[in-house]
Amino acid sequence: MNRKDLPKLAVPVFIVGIVLLLILPVPSFLLDVLIILNILLALVILLTTLFVKKPLDFSVFPSLLLVATLFRLGLNVASTRLVLGEGFAGDVIQAFGHVAVSGSIIIGSVVFLILVVIQFVVVTKGAERVAEVGARFTLDAMPGKQMAIDADLNAGLITDAEAKERRAAVSAEADFYGAMDGASKFVKGDAIAGILILVINMLGGVAIGMLQNGLSITDALSKYGILTIGDGLVSQIPALLMAVSTGMIVTRSGAETEIGASATTQLTQSRNALTIAGVAAIAMGFIPGMPIVPFLLIGAGLLFAGWRLSRQAKEREAAAAQQQALEAAAPSSDSPEDLLEQMRVHALEILLAPDLVDMVSGSSDDLLGRVRALRRKIAVDMGIVVPPVRTRDSIELPPSTYAIRIAGVEAGR
Repeated sequence: MNRKDLPKLAVPVFIVGIVLLLILPVPSFLLDVLIILNILLALVILLTTLFVKKPLDFSVFPSLLLVATLFRLGLNVASTRLVLGEGFAGDVIQAFGHVAVSGSIIIGSVVFLILVVIQFVVVTKGAERVAEVGARFTLDAMPGKQMAIDADLNAGLITDAEAKERRAAVSAEADFYGAMDGASKFVKGDAIAGILILVINMLGGVAIGMLQNGLSITDALSKYGILTIGDGLVSQIPALLMAVSTGMIVTRSGAETEIGASATTQLTQSRNALTIAGVAAIAMGFIPGMPIVPFLLIGAGLLFAGWRLSRQAKEREAAAAQQQALEAAAPSSDSPEDLLEQMRVHALEILLAPDLVDMVSGSSDDLLGRVRALRRKIAVDMGIVVPPVRTRDSIELPPSTYAIRIAGVEAGR
């Protein structure tokens, strides 16, 4: 097998592993590795959505969202088998159950419900709506974009290859937002499944503890409840990261920069906003009962950022003024436009001696007006359009002399 073929087989092998995870029992140490892999996979996907410049740069996201959701549900089945069967589901779930929520079922349940509310009500609901509207608008705009591409192609503004590339981009954009509209339902279903799995595991653990192991209801809740809460938190945290990733990818605009660079540039574009916010933060610190130190630190940071922006703006203005002064001081004859104009050979030219320059202006019946009238008369009477006649002065000519050139060659004087 060639090394280049390994990436092609990664996803199929991973999906087969998920299917085996639903059927075969998994030892606790392997479950720990898979849970850590699940959390890091969700984190990598979230960071990738933050660093892409355009949504189409991460067009595989809808498929990854489905695979990650199936992987997380497979881990729920494997952890449930260990929790209910052995009363131990690995060190990761044990740590989340005892350390993250201090070993309290009530605290763990509240934290779990808060995470579910954040994911289901806030992030998932908004991402689902944005994906739906984005898919609708993208499909409605497809005919107009295709017509614009055809118009540019017919006008000769783009080549056939560029037109083909643009059509493919328009089609890919429509397919992406359509896929995201459906993929957002995976996130919504995942949140609902997390709640149901938690309730089922809690009831099943209490039943097994009381009926099979002879534990009291308090001991059964203490043993299986903590494990169930830990399992729920382990699954809910990557689910929340995936929901945030979905919201990030569907809310990206057509900017050609990363979201971090765009946010930093746009949040720091107003010096007045940062200055007013800094003053407000310092003022809030003097409210009775408020911790003044955090407000002072944050306010001082905002004021410093506003002062820094003001200083940078002045430096840019000074640099621009200096550049304009340099351009104004530079001889105009050295500019590329002037050099090209000097090298250009006109079809018809009239060269005037310096003492005849006053003939081209001063009265309504000047030389330029006569030349324009003569060109118009020849075009109307004879049907021949004479090229434009350029008139300029030449210090090489003797006084009271003019010369006529055709294509740069003197025809008479």
